[in-house]
Amino acid sequence: MSHKKIYFKSKPLIAINVLALILILQCVAITAQYFSYQSSVHQALDNVQRRISLDSAFLDVGNKTLNTPVNQFAIYRYLSRLNSSLKEQGYPVLVKGIQGIETDSEDFSSYPSKMSSRFVNAEQDIIVELRHKLPSSALTFSWIAFFTSLFIAPLFFISNRTRKARKALEEVIPPTPKLVINLKDKTISNGIDDKVVTLQNKPLCFYTALVRYCIEYPHTPLPPHKDVPSELLTLANRSFGRLIELGHTKRKRPDFNANLDKTLSEIRAALDEVFSSYNEEKENYYPPRAQGEGSRSKQHSYALPPIKEEDIEIIGN
Repeated sequence: MSHKKIYFKSKPLIAINVLALILILQCVAITAQYFSYQSSVHQALDNVQRRISLDSAFLDVGNKTLNTPVNQFAIYRYLSRLNSSLKEQGYPVLVKGIQGIETDSEDFSSYPSKMSSRFVNAEQDIIVELRHKLPSSALTFSWIAFFTSLFIAPLFFISNRTRKARKALEEVIPPTPKLVINLKDKTISNGIDDKVVTLQNKPLCFYTALVRYCIEYPHTPLPPHKDVPSELLTLANRSFGRLIELGHTKRKRPDFNANLDKTLSEIRAALDEVFSSYNEEKENYYPPRAQGEGSRSKQHSYALPPIKEEDIEIIGN
């Protein structure tokens, strides 16, 4: 039994590949963390502003129209409760002050970015000063990316020599011939070399119909001592009609039941020439000959072996 030889890259090259893979996946993970954090900050800011807007109806922030002052004690208590709630929920945002009243009970060193918001609610002009964390606070080493790198890394250990060998093997394996019927040129070929044979109208149309019929009815026998099935005749007449459309003939449709032996003989002769270098593949498209008892034997059938659509190509159909 032969064994396929696998070549591995050198250790320095493996190390470089692994480090590069880890670095690339970490960069991808960090980029995803950055955009995810930016989105969460914007959503948190919107939520906090909405919360303050709703609470402002019950918060004494003063009113310029009525010339009433801001209730500093109420603001302090509100900021303390609000920031405690935000920290408990893991928000990356805290409120520094409302209406110029700033709280001193919080450490904002971890929230260096400033943002001011202003909105009017019930004749109250409210100014809110917010603080939020920097994106760098959310950027961390991704263990998922690291383990993914280790999982993928072995794929880079194998040298491209095996890939080249596989490609060379694919090039050595010859393509498989198949039947090509060209109604435009009235020819049949094998799709590989330049062996092309021209058929007369009757054998060409009958063989085209025979191929289609055997694909549609793969296990139906075709004894030569009986008339050609109506389905097969319909397909043959349709092929002849196509030849008329292509301008190859203006004659009336031939009788495909007449001289069946001669028609099959012409088809076999053409296939013998087209597939002279591919005898094994020829059997897939070859109408079987009678064995020992003559072409009109009751046991004989000229139906083709089971074939599929992908085994043939009909041009000008």
